[in-house]
Amino acid sequence: MLYSKIPGIEKPVSRLVLGTMWINTKTLDSAFPVLDAFYAAGGNCLDTAHGYGGGDNERAVGQWINERGLRDKIVILGKGAHHSQDRKRVTPYDIQSDLHDSLARFKVDSIDLYVLHRDDPEEPVGPIVETLHAAKEAGQIDAYGGSNWSAVRLREANEYAAAHGLTPFVVSSPQFSLAVQIEPPWRDCISVSGPAGEAARAWCRENGVTLFVWSSLAGGFFSGRFRRDNLDTFTEWYDQLAVKVYCEEGNFQRHDRVQELAASKGVSVPHIALAYVYNQPDGIHALSGARNTEEVRVNVEASEIKLSEEEIAYLELKD
Repeated sequence: MLYSKIPGIEKPVSRLVLGTMWINTKTLDSAFPVLDAFYAAGGNCLDTAHGYGGGDNERAVGQWINERGLRDKIVILGKGAHHSQDRKRVTPYDIQSDLHDSLARFKVDSIDLYVLHRDDPEEPVGPIVETLHAAKEAGQIDAYGGSNWSAVRLREANEYAAAHGLTPFVVSSPQFSLAVQIEPPWRDCISVSGPAGEAARAWCRENGVTLFVWSSLAGGFFSGRFRRDNLDTFTEWYDQLAVKVYCEEGNFQRHDRVQELAASKGVSVPHIALAYVYNQPDGIHALSGARNTEEVRVNVEASEIKLSEEEIAYLELKD
């Protein structure tokens, strides 16, 4: 298992991050074996959010952490301040409210890494940074960052922090994968994939902001289920979303190369697609879900595959 050091967090943080969005108190019988397998393999970072399952995700994850007695071992990646149906909620009030909800649901005193789930560029960064810094000073969070924040806004936030002696954002959580998005899957999502995202990735790398990227398998595009000739057969909403966001010829050509490299190494397409993320020069952390212990095994194996610069360049090749 690969780990990194995040400023403000004393524990090492596994670069493989388990996505837990599907976990709630109704799925404990299937979820706890997955969480156990992830921890047994060396993983210690769990991706959660205030909005997942209307809060039931946090209750379930907190129950596992507390029943297993692992609070001092597990890194909780919590997210808050997601937009609602009615308004954008990236305000000091909403940040504080969501944070207090999450602490109560987890039944913990602090969250290791707190990330704002969305941004609202119309809100000034100053009060946002001050609110997060105050929560850190109060011992409610150890480190913080932004999910779906542009590099421009991250820079603004950290310049404000530097000018006022406050703790900066140390994490950014955008989408990143070998496949490039045709369009964002949801409102106000930020992707740093492909050549268009290189400047944002470089800014993070050069300014000490660690990437925790979501949808490393491109919404299931690299599951092997999507082909050029079957795109009109999918009926599930998430599958149709993957068709809309990722299924275009350039990505299928990338998929072809992933499949070829996987065959030569004796592994699966998801192995190579995830390995591509882990082998980036930025020390990227990959948020990857698993609904059973077999998927945990694949994710762990993928995090340990080494790809050469030539292999990465081949996967990125434009036809």
